[in-house]
Amino acid sequence: MNAAIEVENLTKTYRVPIRRPGLKGAIKHLFARQYRNVVALDRISFTVQQGAAVGYLGPNGAGKTTTLKVLSGLLHPDEGHIRVLGFDPWRHEEAFKKRIGFVMGQKGQLWWDLPAHDSFELLREMYEIPSRRFLSTLQELVERFSVKDLLYVPVRNLSLGERMKMELIAILLHEPQVLFLDEPTIGLDVMAQHEIRLLLKDYQKRHGATLLLASHYMRDVEDLCDRILLIHQGNILFDGSIDEIKKHYVPFKKVSFTLSRPVESEEVFSQWGEVQEYSGSQVTLTVAEHKVTQIMQLIVTRFPVVGVSVQDPSLEEVIRVAFSTFDNGQGGRDGVA
Repeated sequence: MNAAIEVENLTKTYRVPIRRPGLKGAIKHLFARQYRNVVALDRISFTVQQGAAVGYLGPNGAGKTTTLKVLSGLLHPDEGHIRVLGFDPWRHEEAFKKRIGFVMGQKGQLWWDLPAHDSFELLREMYEIPSRRFLSTLQELVERFSVKDLLYVPVRNLSLGERMKMELIAILLHEPQVLFLDEPTIGLDVMAQHEIRLLLKDYQKRHGATLLLASHYMRDVEDLCDRILLIHQGNILFDGSIDEIKKHYVPFKKVSFTLSRPVESEEVFSQWGEVQEYSGSQVTLTVAEHKVTQIMQLIVTRFPVVGVSVQDPSLEEVIRVAFSTFDNGQGGRDGVA
């Protein structure tokens, strides 16, 4: 399988003005500006194969949006080698633009005062989509997104969820092979988030598209992605599957026991693991993964257990531990988006 995205030693630094507080500081900033350099990306490298879906995760200021903007050609890197579908993004070749799509959850490309259909017609001209193909693709997307009755409603009158669906149609009209997704479900309610994830997953499966997703919603990542890249302070911390990251940072499982009669003290369970929850007849322990079976057998033989469940730590918990581990080991520094 060929690589859709190749990144080697990508570096990007911003020159940020230093603003002093107070009137004196404002006047000084006006006539004698001072700057500091902020490293957004620090020689990062990774490869994404065609048809893969990769979650690109990190806290605010980690470098996620900067990476996506560089890969899409919106920003020029300071150093590094990048290829997206065999193209150099910053050359802005027409053939490259027609093969990628960029979704930014907080920004849109639709004309605010016009119906979405008018914007779609404009995009048809921009991407030089043949009329027959345009009509077929638009009809398919409109039916799939259930927005037929909203095509001629001004965008400003649409709800956030409806507007986001229209934005996705606009991105998918030219059938891009690579999708850069920056918080595609931000601000949406639970049902709208679920619908957007289904639509993206369906598109990827049917078109063999490559997805690079930056999101703070772990459900987006779990539903769409088969691989995770962790970025923090401009550095790649981890590259692997969801199962691998859980085993790497949180090699524990949560084991819950339901008892037929209450046990007086939670202390009797602390010898087998960290007690997370205790309510007399309900106990939840955090147990080292390799000891789960052994400890379950011990507790079942000693207490009146009527129910047992074993859960993996949530992805959100794992990510939090990963970033905490990095900060405690290396300290922090300022970052950018």
